[in-house]
Order: sequence, then structure tokens, then C-alpha cells
Amino acid sequence: MTDTARSLVSEEDAVRAHWYGLLAHFLARPPHQDSLDIARSFEGDDTPLGKSVAAFAAAARAATVESADEEFHKLFYGVGRGELVPHGSFYLTGFLNEKPLAELRDDLARLGVARADDVKEPEDHIAALCDVMAGMIRGDFGPACHLERQVEFFDRHVAPWAVKFFEDLEGAKASVLYMPLGAIGRQFMEIEIESFRMLE
Repeated sequence: MTDTARSLVSEEDAVRAHWYGLLAHFLARPPHQDSLDIARSFEGDDTPLGKSVAAFAAAARAATVESADEEFHKLFYGVGRGELVPHGSFYLTGFLNEKPLAELRDDLARLGVARADDVKEPEDHIAALCDVMAGMIRGDFGPACHLERQVEFFDRHVAPWAVKFFEDLEGAKASVLYMPLGAIGRQFMEIEIESFRMLE
């Protein structure tokens, strides 16, 4: 991100980008030691989201790299398939690589966003979508996207299924470290949905 792009991002939007980035980071791959160390330093507050942050920090302090890796694979990979399938197409149609993914790829192409060569997951993975939202806010793909463009992308590709996914993550049998992360994701997505609704 250029200094110019950074200077155009409000403090409120920088916070939003932070939450999207946090979710993307922990949902894209099993956390390494430095990621757990960062999570352990988080401090919450008395808001529902703040309490979930505090719970996530406590869970990170109780976790090891090995336990986090095992949990991640049980949740998202498993034997044949993990407990959860973190893809929009699956949540919206019951199958991977369906029409929602094709529509997402069209919109990503218009944004100038392409999947990296070393990334195997389809673009409708929840981590990728959170990463795109953060990038739109920060201006990673050129000038920071106007709020209307963010709302349009969010409403098309995130809002229809993300809350349900994070609810499932909260309630998954394998979720320990990821249970409070699911709560963070659910609460943050609900805040985004309500905030965007107020703009209508």
C-alpha cells in the first residue's frame, strides 16, 4: 500500500481492515508461533466483540503450534473433508466451484485481483474474501475503494453466507482456539451488515 493510499483511509476504516486481516490470517493457514504470540497479547473490553477477543487471547495462550495445527486440519481438511467447508459456493449451493464462484471471479477480475500461483484454494474461501475486503479498504488494489463499492462486493459475496459460516465455526466439535475466532467473525460480520444497512 502506498503512503498516499494509506493517508486516504480513515481511522474507522483502518480498524475494519484490521478485523478483516485478522480473520484472513487465521483462516488461511494454521497459525505459527508468532501468530499465536500476537493473539495472546490481544486485550478485550466489555462489548460482546471485546469479550470474544479476550476469549480468543485466552485460547491462544492455552494453545501450542501443534494443537492449533491439529485443530485447523480437523476443522478444514480432515480425512477426505474437514468438519467445515469454508467456501461460499458450498454454503450457497451445497457444492464447490458453482455459479457463485464464477460470479466472484468476474468481480475480482474487474478489481484487478488474481489468485496467486501458489494458492490452491478457490477464490471463494472465507480467508480470501476477508483478504479482498481488507485490500479494498486499504487500497491494496489501487486507490482505496469507495464505500459503495465495498458494500456491493460484501453484499454479493460475503453477507449471504459468512455469518452462518462463523456460527458453524463457533459450534464445531473441533473448535477450541477457533471457537472464539468464530464469535469474532460472526459479531464483526453482523456489525458490517448493520452498518451497511444504515447506508441504504
